Amino acid sequence: MRQPLPADMFDELCPSSLNPIRFGDKWAALIIRCLEGGPRRFSELRVPLRRVTPKVLTGSLRALERDGLVTRTVHPGRTVEYELTPVGRSMLEPIAVACAWTERHWDELLDARESYDAAAPPGRRTRPA
Repeated sequence: MRQPLPADMFDELCPSSLNPIRFGDKWAALIIRCLEGGPRRFSELRVPLRRVTPKVLTGSLRALERDGLVTRTVHPGRTVEYELTPVGRSMLEPIAVACAWTERHWDELLDARESYDAAAPPGRRTRPA
């Protein structure tokens, strides 16, 4: 018989609750990659992140700022720039590893999604990512 999962497995002291980059989080890692080369204005981030609505991008930037990964600086003339903190910069390596893994398994991931969507009843099909 399997052991039951502990009720406190993800209690408030669990490190996973502080993990700012969650698998399935759609935008945080992309924002961090955009800031890899240095500070960027919101309008600059919007170019490669054009699929993100301004409201969602703002929310993601605030969450990254709250987690200490990004700083927001208001310059004279109301120009605002976002920049990685040292902690945010330390996320670049694990993100690169995740990107390399995805590249290695790209065909398998696409095949799995296509198989799932082809076999799933209409109500269970997922929308494209």
